[in-house]
Amino acid sequence: MAYLRNKSMEFLKRFEVPAKNPSEDAQRRWREAVGTLVKNRRRRFRMVPDLDKRSEVETQRRNIQEKLRVALYVQKAALQFIDVLTMSMVAVESCVAARKTEHPLPEMARQCGFSVSAEELATVVRNHDGKSLRHHRGVDGIARKVNVSLADGVKSDEAGVRAEVYGANKYTEKPPRTFWMFLWDASQDMTLLLLAFCAFISVVIGLATEGWASGMYNGLGIMLTIFLVVMITAASDYKEKKKIDMQVTRDGYRQKVSIYDIIVGDIVHLSIGDQVTADGLYIDGYSLVVDESSLSSESEPVHPSSANPFLLGGTKVQEGSARMLVTAVGMRTEWGNLMETLSQGGEDETPLQVKLNGVATIIGKIGLAFAVLTFTVLMARFLVGKANAPGGLLRWRGEDALSVLNFFAVAVTIVVVAVPEGLPLAVTLSLAFAMKKLMQERALVRHLSACETMGSASCICTDKTGTLTTNHMVVEKVWASGAAQTVSTAKGFDELRSSVSENFTRVLLEGVFHCSGSEVVTSKDGRTSVMGTPTETAILEFGLEVEKYTKVEHAGAKKLKVEPFNSVKKTMAVVIASPNAAGHPRAFLKGASEVVLSRCSSVIDGTGSVEKLTDAKAKRVASAIDAFACEALRTLCLAYQDVGGASDVPGDGYTLITVFGIKDPLRSGVREAVKTCHDAGINVRMVTGDNINTAKAIARECGILTDDGIAIEGPEFRAKSPNEMRELIPKIQARTATLSSSPKSEFFCMVMARSLPLDKHTLVTNLRGMFNEVVAVTGDGTNDAPALHEADIGLAMGIAGTEVAKENADVIIMDDNFSTIINVAKWGRSVYINIQKFVQFQLTVNVVALMVNFVSASFTGSAPLTIVQLLWVNLIMDTLGALALATEPPNDTMMQRPPVGRGDNFITKVMWRNIVGQSIYQLAVLGVLIFKGKSLLRLNGVGNLSDTQLNTFIFNTFVFCQVFNEVNSREMEKINVFSGIFSSWIFSAVAGATAAFQVIIVELLGTFASTVHLSGRLWLASVLIGSVSLVIGAVLKLIPVDSGSGVSSDRHDGYQPIPTGPNAV
Repeated sequence: MAYLRNKSMEFLKRFEVPAKNPSEDAQRRWREAVGTLVKNRRRRFRMVPDLDKRSEVETQRRNIQEKLRVALYVQKAALQFIDVLTMSMVAVESCVAARKTEHPLPEMARQCGFSVSAEELATVVRNHDGKSLRHHRGVDGIARKVNVSLADGVKSDEAGVRAEVYGANKYTEKPPRTFWMFLWDASQDMTLLLLAFCAFISVVIGLATEGWASGMYNGLGIMLTIFLVVMITAASDYKEKKKIDMQVTRDGYRQKVSIYDIIVGDIVHLSIGDQVTADGLYIDGYSLVVDESSLSSESEPVHPSSANPFLLGGTKVQEGSARMLVTAVGMRTEWGNLMETLSQGGEDETPLQVKLNGVATIIGKIGLAFAVLTFTVLMARFLVGKANAPGGLLRWRGEDALSVLNFFAVAVTIVVVAVPEGLPLAVTLSLAFAMKKLMQERALVRHLSACETMGSASCICTDKTGTLTTNHMVVEKVWASGAAQTVSTAKGFDELRSSVSENFTRVLLEGVFHCSGSEVVTSKDGRTSVMGTPTETAILEFGLEVEKYTKVEHAGAKKLKVEPFNSVKKTMAVVIASPNAAGHPRAFLKGASEVVLSRCSSVIDGTGSVEKLTDAKAKRVASAIDAFACEALRTLCLAYQDVGGASDVPGDGYTLITVFGIKDPLRSGVREAVKTCHDAGINVRMVTGDNINTAKAIARECGILTDDGIAIEGPEFRAKSPNEMRELIPKIQARTATLSSSPKSEFFCMVMARSLPLDKHTLVTNLRGMFNEVVAVTGDGTNDAPALHEADIGLAMGIAGTEVAKENADVIIMDDNFSTIINVAKWGRSVYINIQKFVQFQLTVNVVALMVNFVSASFTGSAPLTIVQLLWVNLIMDTLGALALATEPPNDTMMQRPPVGRGDNFITKVMWRNIVGQSIYQLAVLGVLIFKGKSLLRLNGVGNLSDTQLNTFIFNTFVFCQVFNEVNSREMEKINVFSGIFSSWIFSAVAGATAAFQVIIVELLGTFASTVHLSGRLWLASVLIGSVSLVIGAVLKLIPVDSGSGVSSDRHDGYQPIPTGPNAV
């Protein structure tokens, strides 16, 4: 037995794949391990990618990237000679003529007022054709030819016409599978095809020997059952875009539209973290840096400018901002062609799917062995009996052929019942159900495996802003003119106005409105709003209020240089031609309070005069910053410096203007959600770029950090060596919590402030590598992408998150709410536990069905369950069982236990206890009925009638044992299996439908199913015997299971004991 177990474990190791980014070798290894003994290869492997097809797609992708890479090299070479090459007018005219011949203008485009074809526009950017762009008189000339104003954008009422002429921004996707395709897949089951063949032969022989009516019942019954199995399987498999908005200028107003509504001629506003959604031309911008590696595989970033204006769809903005004129959309872009190939690759299989493929393969081999053995025993008994009959083995009749055919069909049916093809698909069903429910709860799951992995998460590294807080920011306090002022009320603004001069106000407003990555826009109805990040919005709204109360308005100014906000520098800077400095360049610096303050050497007072920033004054400013931070306010400083004739951003020597204290209230329910995490054994670590005092205040408010907890700053964390980090992370302990009835579990809660994205990546790597934790991490910025990619589960913010962050995430939190993350964890645990329930239920049916048919065939020479009956049992345990058990919703008790460990066995000792216990009971009952049933039930029928009655009763009892065992499988530890049974209407519907259809099969379809009418007494006896499974289940749950040593547990779901008390029953 130990040898077989070791061999099985060794075999199952080939079915282990990582949850994220599995290698092709690992994927091919488990496919090869499955072998050729697969009932329905099309259905088994439908939910996993075709690796050969994926390889073809990858080759196509590389070819497209190579073409683009060559185009980029050609462009670079051309730019080197752009100043020395000239072209005669004759050559120009000939080129224009050739181009017109190559790209003729369609009549529809001409009628709509456009002067350039869609193909020609697409070619200009795709080929980086600077020569062609000059022929069209640059970006301005292109804009005129597509009839658009670079200032006002396209007119909204022209969107339909432009989409018709130049195409829509949509990609050709793989067509969805229809119901008939799923029906075809389900019908490819080799065992069902064999049964259908046997049924056809049975009908032919039956008609020849028994006549028209009675001769076709058996074969027709098998065919109808096969049809029912195929239909229900296809129906269970059949299931019927993420919305991304971009900012554009239309009708003269800046507004948001869906990326799928982007049209040629749109003026798109790009900022850091955005994905370029179409091909276009650079109009203007500041310090734009674009990553084209997704298209060209070149890691070196590109710097688009007026000299190099080409922007390709699918690339990502790394730094800066710009405006872009859209020239090609959808399938006319290289990104569109690339997306078409990528959509055919398929999604990677999940670890649980692969594990259950391994289990299904082992059970399939066992089932095949039992089927061969059963057929051998039946044939041996038949041949022995025939040898002793008159005529011996040389005399064969039609009934003999039917008997042999029936033996073969029974053996094939045993394979049908024994091979759990539904195991891997039950994972997909459960995951798809969870994904649908999570979408309703504002979580978009991008990768199926994330649902599984999130159920094992032992640590969540979360941002503060927008995740724990509302991300609706307002300036609560400011430090100006040597004093702190509360500006959240009208009275506060009056006090601020009376304490500062007009000169000070002009400098303040100049810095507020010009040193910003956001923009104040006016809508069609005249309403003023701010478009940008929440922090920038709060400061600009403060500036608007200052203008309102002081009657001083900021003056427009030309920006000479912009350094966008950088999460490494933690500042942004701008140089403008300041009207308040007689048009001379003036630099403004805004960012993290400590960073800006350290670069200041003077301070402006309330009169507008500049004073030296002495150590004493610097300490008072620092004290004000700390006071703001201790009130959970986010602090930023604003400073300026006149830079004479230069336009470079100075490194230091700034004059401090003000300190902002920005309030970002805690989200409702966050404290409760953090407590739920602690109860569930999930550590919550807050990683933020804010001031450490602000971080600690928020962490205490939401329950992450307690009085004895320790917080650390990013620079200090970065300075630690790997060995020091190994010692540091466990010591950063906020509290020790005790789970009810379980050993003490330490919660190592970290608050890291003033951190860089690299710090988050380092923390995630150490938690996974040093401490083997399953880590979930949240992120919203472009620089969070490495941490999101490294983590076991990457959670990107749907509102504040950039497209780069979302692309590297496994789950997108659509409402940016920490409570939603808890829902993802809860559903992840639910998926894992539901699959365990289904596996326990199915393995019990497998064991009993195999043993009953084999033992009965060995001792009586016939199988008690006919082909039709076995197919019905297969339907109950496979498709209907998966629907009932794999779709149960989560309950609160799932979040009251520690998570499943990485190395925990999927089929636990508790599951084996329940499987073996229920199997022994059912085998004992069915064995007694097979050998002593007639006398015990007092069946007085004559001859075959009593045998048929007994077999019908055995079949009925067996089915009701499974129905009640299905209820029993809802809880593998708790005695009360009826708790919350009506919260899953699918379970109730499936259980009710199974019982109802069983009545129909026995009472109305007896001719096809080989059953006869049962009296009320026999029906009651069947139901009572089946219901004893509930009692047996309760008794089994009282038997203790050795969970091994230490804290780890081998309970039904890998969790530690369920809390005692009323809820434990």
